Amino acid sequence: MAITATQPVGSTPKQQGYRISTDKCLLDINAIYAFLTERSYWAKGLPLERLRRSIEHSICFGVYHHDTLCGFARVISDHATFAYICDVFVMEEHRGNGLSKWLMQTIRAHDELQGLRRWSLATADAHDLYKQYGFVPVSKPELWMEIYTPYEIPGGTHEQNEHQETHP
Repeated sequence: MAITATQPVGSTPKQQGYRISTDKCLLDINAIYAFLTERSYWAKGLPLERLRRSIEHSICFGVYHHDTLCGFARVISDHATFAYICDVFVMEEHRGNGLSKWLMQTIRAHDELQGLRRWSLATADAHDLYKQYGFVPVSKPELWMEIYTPYEIPGGTHEQNEHQETHP
């Protein structure tokens, strides 16, 4: 079931006209793909079909300004014990309006994500944002393991492909 939030609590004039929805039919896949592959540090080389599949199997949150996508996040979860937040962005021209905070509030309040034992995410530059919502560094990193297979950057050199920033 899709949810829509039309204004954050205590909204400011800057937030007028924004809404957040989990309706995947509203998502602008091309805009999401362009942002992730051209402007993010974590998804360079992401194949379009893999993005489509990831959206299909995630809870997705689109941020819209007058029906135009201006932000996005997706949550991968079993809906019982664990959730992983990823691919979070607000387009540059919409930053500074409190949208990332509102997006995090909306994600954490989502009905299907209540009572989870663990939430996880990875970030290179938004630690202060996520700390506001209870995120802290992994308490026992020695218990965590990963398999990391970077995407091949089309036209990228071997060195560029080997040294991508990691952001699962």
